[in-house]
Amino acid sequence: MKKKLLSTIRTPRDLRKFGYPSLTIICSQIREMLVDTVSKRGGHLSSNLGTVELTVSILRNFDVPKDSIVFDVGHQCYAYKILTGRMDKFHTLRQSGGISGFPRPYESEYDAFTSGHSSTSISSAIGLARAKKLNGDKSKVIAIVGDGAMSGGMIYEAMNNIDSTLDNLIVVLDDNRMSISKSVGGISRYLLHIRTNVEYEATKNKVKNILEKAPYVGRKITKAIAKSKNIFRRYMYDGRLFEDFGFNYIGPIDGHDIVELDRLFKNAKSLKGPLFIHCITVKGKGYTPAEVNPGAYHGVGKFDFSKDTEDITLSESFSNIFGKKLVDLAGRNNKICSVTAAMKYGTGLNFFSKEFPERFFDVGIAEQHAVTFSAGLAKGGMKPVFAVYSTFLQRAFDQLFQDISLDDLDVLLAIDRAGIVGEDGETHHGIFDVSFLNSIGKFFVLSPSNYDELEYWLEKLIEYKGPKAIRYPKGPQDERLSEYKVTGKEFDLIESKKNNDYAIVSYGRIIAEVIEASRILKSEGTDIDIIKLNVILPLPIGLCEKLNNYKKILFVEEGIVRGGVGSSLLRNLMLNGYKGDFYIKGIEKSVKHATVKDLIKDSGLDGESLASFARERFC
Repeated sequence: MKKKLLSTIRTPRDLRKFGYPSLTIICSQIREMLVDTVSKRGGHLSSNLGTVELTVSILRNFDVPKDSIVFDVGHQCYAYKILTGRMDKFHTLRQSGGISGFPRPYESEYDAFTSGHSSTSISSAIGLARAKKLNGDKSKVIAIVGDGAMSGGMIYEAMNNIDSTLDNLIVVLDDNRMSISKSVGGISRYLLHIRTNVEYEATKNKVKNILEKAPYVGRKITKAIAKSKNIFRRYMYDGRLFEDFGFNYIGPIDGHDIVELDRLFKNAKSLKGPLFIHCITVKGKGYTPAEVNPGAYHGVGKFDFSKDTEDITLSESFSNIFGKKLVDLAGRNNKICSVTAAMKYGTGLNFFSKEFPERFFDVGIAEQHAVTFSAGLAKGGMKPVFAVYSTFLQRAFDQLFQDISLDDLDVLLAIDRAGIVGEDGETHHGIFDVSFLNSIGKFFVLSPSNYDELEYWLEKLIEYKGPKAIRYPKGPQDERLSEYKVTGKEFDLIESKKNNDYAIVSYGRIIAEVIEASRILKSEGTDIDIIKLNVILPLPIGLCEKLNNYKKILFVEEGIVRGGVGSSLLRNLMLNGYKGDFYIKGIEKSVKHATVKDLIKDSGLDGESLASFARERFC
């Protein structure tokens, strides 16, 4: 009987036919599906476990997709996907051809926006709510925001655009920083019942109207009542910030009490808006290891949930190698500071934060601030290292130009997750950083291909003065490159034959696929010289002179072709009088979600595909 409950749900409306005992079972079954699937496919676990009841209640009480649900980032969208017609496909989560780990409108009409970056939902929701009102559409817009997103400045820019006419907007805050606190207890629950009761709202408005019509003293009494009520409310709920922005604040409420959630959302549809509903949830709810250590289970790879362990052992990675090496360097140089935008563990800065807490700065989800803050540190004589995922650095382009580049400040960007990242999909691939740093022009950029090169060049860059960056991929080094020794040169000639007419130029980990392509072609009788760039911006000194001798050149990069290193190299070769043929093989369009290996192949960057591409042009 229990096994059939969840499987009977085909649309959100089906949830309305169940009583609360059955809904409790359904929530439990959703959590079982989440743990089982994420343990096999990887993904965001603890945040999704914490929003099951919240999702169920929203879908029971609103008419989706007519009522629009807007997720911030989308770390809480798995239960939503299960309950909006994608249950049968959920086992394909984050796999090639399967469903995405984030909201995607092309995947389902229930997904209002593509999301993946933080703090954007309220802006999107306000715009959509405005459009609905202009079109005479009386449906609602519900934005679901995690507490982490509240550290992003865009949230406050959006809330500053709120006014009382947006009565079709509801913002739900999923606050999972703490367990259910006393503020969700008896008197808070009682007052919450009163404030969200439709009869109370109607009575309050009647009293207000009567008092305002009373001669002489009516308005004064109304203002006095409002003032005392606001003081009391602010002390009881601490919702003053949201009310000052123009919201009708409700909460906090237990985000796992589905009876209370149902009552709240049912009444919310009749209350004056815009509404801000504050829900307290437990991150990792229902799976003990994730409850005890929610940070470790935020974003995970495959794991064995049957072991019921609190810790997930992380394999060695570029991020960890970077973090440990930075600790070593900071131990010898007390000017080195590290900066992160809420990604301490993901970037490997957890090691630094433990050893040098006074020189470690987590600024929250605020990449723009992180860049300019780093500029300030540099101006004050420190040596800041801002470790950031490539995809999130995109959010701070203006600050890179205005606040670092123009003043030639000594800031080091440690660009993690450079290149294709795999299952997180198109919003997370690090394929644009080279292009936009290239357009700024001032940054000295290194791209190591293995751990030894990362450590070597990181130490060198610390001593280099000026805007600089080192970029490296997600996960472990390619074992095919682990034996290559550090030369310390700006570019290396890996394979060469005297008077050869053909060359392939590349950088970073994709050089492993270039070597494989060369091996295939060599077995067919075609020798290819391989030139590996270590410095990618500006172009290494002497590179154009070296390449002028080849009749045909193929440039391969694991990044967007437009504005990439290949484009700059072609331009410089032309200016130097190059008369041969030049080809660029890189990424030309949006890259979806799958394993890194599959996506590299789909992009034509694997060894066999590169060999075929070169064969058609060289032979």
